[in-house]
Amino acid sequence: MARAAEVSDVVSVPVLQDQARAKVNLTLRVVSRRVDGYHELESVVAFADCADRLTLQPGVPLGLSATGPRVAECGATSDNLVIKAARLLGERVPDLRGGEFALDKQLPIAAGIGGGSADAAAALRLLAQTNDLALDDPRLIDAARKTGADVPVCLASQSCIMTGIGENLLPLALPAMPVVMVNPRVAVATKDVFAALGLRNGQLRVGVTDVVTAPKWPDKSAPLDAWIAVLRAGTNDLEAPAKKLQPVIGEVLALLGKAAGVRLARMSGSGATCFAIFADAAAAKAAAQAIAAAHPDWWVHAGTLG
Repeated sequence: MARAAEVSDVVSVPVLQDQARAKVNLTLRVVSRRVDGYHELESVVAFADCADRLTLQPGVPLGLSATGPRVAECGATSDNLVIKAARLLGERVPDLRGGEFALDKQLPIAAGIGGGSADAAAALRLLAQTNDLALDDPRLIDAARKTGADVPVCLASQSCIMTGIGENLLPLALPAMPVVMVNPRVAVATKDVFAALGLRNGQLRVGVTDVVTAPKWPDKSAPLDAWIAVLRAGTNDLEAPAKKLQPVIGEVLALLGKAAGVRLARMSGSGATCFAIFADAAAAKAAAQAIAAAHPDWWVHAGTLG
């Protein structure tokens, strides 16, 4: 007797998912511009609890679909850093098992919070999981570096001190910090901000008489104000040129700086996203609600850095 139905021998491969968390530069010092045009940086980096979401369906041809409130800002999926990262890893890992990516785009782009870089890093983590690669596999790290300067730090997605052109990462145990992040929905191209900074190839920004001393970081259990005091001594060297390109950044910083309970307000990366650290979560939430009510067209997030 014939069987009523054939049982499929194909084993369903589960869909994998990861979060692409927003990067925040708590400090950013531009040390120099190398002869090859890349800028040497020193930056304290933290990660926020807002993120894009990326899924991977293994076992099918490489591809990318995108949805979410920021999807219209992404441009062609063929140019997305997710695809670039996957292809670069494929060039380094023979017979790499890939798949179809689906991106839920929540973070604003060209915003100084590494949204595209975080997406690419999440893609590499998912491919590493699919192919049994360690996150410190040299091939994975090299693909991250070749994808973009912020991808290595987003690959780790842990607070750290970042130096060089983004390849040197020293872990830093930051405490959880209540934060408000605001983007006035203007895109700021990183290359334009660095151009406005005006360094020539091979030029040092740190003078030969300057003494560079590493700050003494508090213990993770120290009061928040102890950490704020050290962070406040830093700066973001890209803030001034970014404000010249987009003066609205100054408006955002002014609003954050006068909010009740604020401890530190600064721009992240090359902008235009700015952040403020608050004394407590309630103060952060109240500030975010007030800013969002006054500027409903801005992107505003209240949450935690760490």
